[in-house]
Amino acid sequence: MLEADKVFSGSIPENYDRWMVPLIFEPYAQDMARRVAALKPAAVLETAAGSGGGTRALGPPPAPGARYVVTDLNPAMLDFAATRQPDGSPIAWQQADALALPFEDGTFDVVCCQFGAMFFPDRIAGYREARRVLRPGGRFVFSVWDRIEANAFADEATRTLGEIFPDDPPLFMARTPHGYHDRALIARELAEAGFAPVTIETRAEESRAASPRIPALAYCQGTLLRNEIEARDAKGLVAATERVAAAIAARHGEGAVSAPIQAHIIEAAAPA
Repeated sequence: MLEADKVFSGSIPENYDRWMVPLIFEPYAQDMARRVAALKPAAVLETAAGSGGGTRALGPPPAPGARYVVTDLNPAMLDFAATRQPDGSPIAWQQADALALPFEDGTFDVVCCQFGAMFFPDRIAGYREARRVLRPGGRFVFSVWDRIEANAFADEATRTLGEIFPDDPPLFMARTPHGYHDRALIARELAEAGFAPVTIETRAEESRAASPRIPALAYCQGTLLRNEIEARDAKGLVAATERVAAAIAARHGEGAVSAPIQAHIIEAAAPA
């Protein structure tokens, strides 16, 4: 992962939430909300919350009277996530680095993280921090994307941009969001961080949009692919987006489109 792969700023947070969240995140957010609620936690910490797609699925708190703290490293994303919550929401918002959490040991029953671990520059350190702030027997529940080839729209956007910029293809999606998909590696790193047992479920879903232009906008203008496109051609964002939309239409049709997405859902237990 490059350092620039963590900088969600400008219009990207809003575009990400507008197009990307409903396109690929919502079914996994609902699944995670069910898993967390089933644990009946009294205190939940969400790390790397992004624009708050998972937060909205989890909130109101997963159990009556539960404490729910939501964090992200990126202020722009966290600020946007807070605006998407209703007035009077009991959620506590706090900027925090998942690798150096500002909480005491054994504070939470559940730590959850939806599609954020891929961005950790040191995943084992991030996992150790999650274990540290969990109470004995607490659960770390998180998700990561499977390989890019199992996620059609992301793969098609990446391949199309590679055709536009063959000498320097924009590879953010393959490098970071889809760059941490090895189940054996995930299990090994969690074990090194002190979690046991660990379960990993690979879950297939369907990504749907009203037109091919929506996934093109989502990937080209709602992710850090935007920065990579503009770094290669400062005036080429619109043309690149339309080229990706045309490629998706050629494969999936001009009307409503759907394509497979796939992720790993991980549940890891802190020592009792």
